[in-house]
This record gives sequence, structure tokens and C-alpha cells, in this order.
Amino acid sequence: MTISAATKNELDLSNYWMPFTANRQFKAAPRILAAAEGMHYTTDDGRKLIDSSAGLWCVNAGHSRKEIADAVHRQLLTLDYAPPFQMGQPGAFDFAARVARLAPQGLDRIFFTNSGSEAVDTALKIALAYHKAKGDAGRTKFIGREKGYNGVGFGGIAVGGLVNNRRQFAGQLLPAVDHLPHTFDLAKNAFSRGQPEHGVDKAEALEAIVALHGADTIAAVIVEPVAGSAGVLPPPKGYLEKLREITSKHGILLIFDEVITGFGRLGAPFASTYFGVTPDLFTAAKGITNGVVPMGAVFASRAVHDALMVGPESAMELFHGYTYSGHPVACAAGMATLDIYEREGLLTRGAKLAPHLEEAVHSLKGKPNVIDIRNIGMMAAIELAPRADGVGKRGYDLMVDCFKNGLLIRVSGDIIAMSPPLIAETPHIDEIIEKLGAALDRLA
Repeated sequence: MTISAATKNELDLSNYWMPFTANRQFKAAPRILAAAEGMHYTTDDGRKLIDSSAGLWCVNAGHSRKEIADAVHRQLLTLDYAPPFQMGQPGAFDFAARVARLAPQGLDRIFFTNSGSEAVDTALKIALAYHKAKGDAGRTKFIGREKGYNGVGFGGIAVGGLVNNRRQFAGQLLPAVDHLPHTFDLAKNAFSRGQPEHGVDKAEALEAIVALHGADTIAAVIVEPVAGSAGVLPPPKGYLEKLREITSKHGILLIFDEVITGFGRLGAPFASTYFGVTPDLFTAAKGITNGVVPMGAVFASRAVHDALMVGPESAMELFHGYTYSGHPVACAAGMATLDIYEREGLLTRGAKLAPHLEEAVHSLKGKPNVIDIRNIGMMAAIELAPRADGVGKRGYDLMVDCFKNGLLIRVSGDIIAMSPPLIAETPHIDEIIEKLGAALDRLA
């Protein structure tokens, strides 16, 4: 891999305000990725890093796939942009039909967005519009979950439950929101493999919330089937089934945030498929284009969609959308991505790889400072005991050490979240675990 002269030159770091980053800390000792291919990144000084997190949960088919690049190039030379309001372009209709065939039966009405955050806010709007169309305009409340991450729009932050994401903006979030308790129970479920045994009662807490607010005031419940950014928290056995039972009983929509779990992460096309629990709406992004072009989507049931298809045919059914909804280039990237997924069996390949990942990651039990390991599908997390001088400092030092020693990891506080590309072979997983184990041994 040849690094360009421009990359080798010293970068001016002053102008770019980096997201979810301690900017001053980073710019004092930057970590620059200059190229990527397959399972690896290359740094600006030419070192290879094996990617244990599929970029940011999104590069499921591995990096720099020529088929996707070629599809994007062809599309740019054919139709670079088309307005999505009152106009159409073939790619959006073709791609919607293609992804709809992967979804659970009936969840085949697709609204395109540009990110997972936009998909969540779109799903919340659709839920409100649905109840209003049904004559239940009083259903305006949303129920999220503690430790939930549902993007960074005001709607997503409001229903989300990560404290640091909410704190700076708390005065301006959606007011009609409540939260389910989170499902993490270290005392009962430490070192679980797959779905933990304890915690279905956390779903039953929804009945108390319904009783408090009144079912006729609640529009939707939104949860990640597997909480990702909070540190890979698989749902307890029976938990999602219980949420589906309670929401159905009270006429409340159930929304799954599948931005992370969609497109093969659990060894099935979607988490709803994997768990056998069908929501009314679910969101997707990340793996929808292999991370190449920003894109997201909301999958709506026909019942939800059709409830809005009323009134004069000339009337807009949903006053919502984005300049780049169903962007031609994103659709082309998505179609090429699905070609790879289907040809290489990547939407289900994780089911075969998951047992090896499970054994490998749990081999780190007993390493210094490791207080929990958990996994499901092609997702895993190693949780570290925080240092006395601050949560996240041990995790940060581990991330820096790994970067220096050939491994890219994703840390959330003191939790290492693993989600390797779905093209990984068992030797790749073994290399990731070997490098991570060595780094844990060096960590104070």
C-alpha cells in the first residue's frame, strides 16, 4: 500500500472539529488512517492495523471493495443527483424493492434517510403520523430505554439513554418521553454467552410505565435489539418477546433500532429475523452501503404505511423528507453491497463464525482488569474495571496501545466493543484476540 505524499506531509489539524472526540487530546497525538483494504487499515506512517470493529460497525463486507467503487463511479457518470420531492429515479425504487425482500414479511415499505440518526427521527415521526391518521392523536409519548443509543438528533437523544449524550442538551429534548430500565446486570449475568438468563422482568416494567401514563397516550416503544454503543448488551431471554406482547396488547408501536444489528451482524439479515420478533418499524443504516456512502432507512409495516395512504390522492401523506433521501449514488453503492452480501453469503455467514468468536473472546477471562465478557452473533464486548481516577481512562489507554501495536479497537468508556467485518476468517479473529490479550497484559 503506497501512501500519498499529501498524506505523508504534516496535516493542519486546526480546522476540523472532530465528532465524539476529545479534540485537544487527539490533536496533541493524532492517530491517522490513510488507507484500507479487506480486513486492514493502513496508517499515515505505513503500518497495518487489523480492524476488529468493521470501521464503526458498518464495513461488513470489508474495506475498499472494487465492485462498490465501480458502481459508484458508473452512477456518478450517469445520474449524479435527482431531487426526491415529487420526482423519482430508478435506483431508489430498485433498491427499496431489493432490501424489502430481506426484511421480515410485511415490513416492506422503505423510507430512505442519510444516517441512523435520521432514520430514528423519521421512525418517531411516522409513529406520530400513524396514530393521528388512525384517530389517536393523543398518542404522543415515546418510551426509550436507559443505556440506549438512538442517534444524535433531538428525537434520538430524547428516547436514548446514554447520560453523556443527553446532558448538554437536556433542556431542549422532546418532553413526552419515558424510559425502560436497562437490561445490564453484572452481578447475575457476568461472562454470559449469548442471551443472558436473567432480566426478562426488565421488559415487564413496561406495564408499569403504561399504567402511569395511560396506554392511550403512548405512540411507540423504541429499543435496540442488542444495545451496541452502550457496550454490546444482548437482550435477556424472553425480553424482546415480552416487549412485543405488551406493546401489541396496548396498541403501541414497537420500533427496533437496527442501525448496528442490521445486515448480517448477528448471522441473519436483521435482528428481528434472528430473534423471531417482528416490530412495526425498524431502522437501518451503516451496513446498508458497507459504510461507503452515508445512507439510512426506515422499514415500515404495511399496516403502518397503509394507514397514512388515505384522503385525497393529491395530498402528501407524510410531511417529511431529506434532500438526499434515496440518493442515486447511495442506492448504487447499496445495490453493489447487496450483490456482495448475497454472492458471499455474508448476511448469514456470521452464524458459522460466531462460535469461534465466542470461544476466542471468552479466552480473555482472567486477564488483568477484565470484569465481564459478553457476546452474541458477530458482536462481543470486554468490560474493564475503571480506574479510581476516572471512568474511560483505562479504555482509552488500551485503545492507544492497540493502535500502536497493529490493532484497531472501538472503545466506549472502559468497554471494548468488537464487531469484525463479516469477511473475517478464523485466523483473523485469532490475531485480534492475540493482540488484544497482549495489550491487556501491558495495561495498568
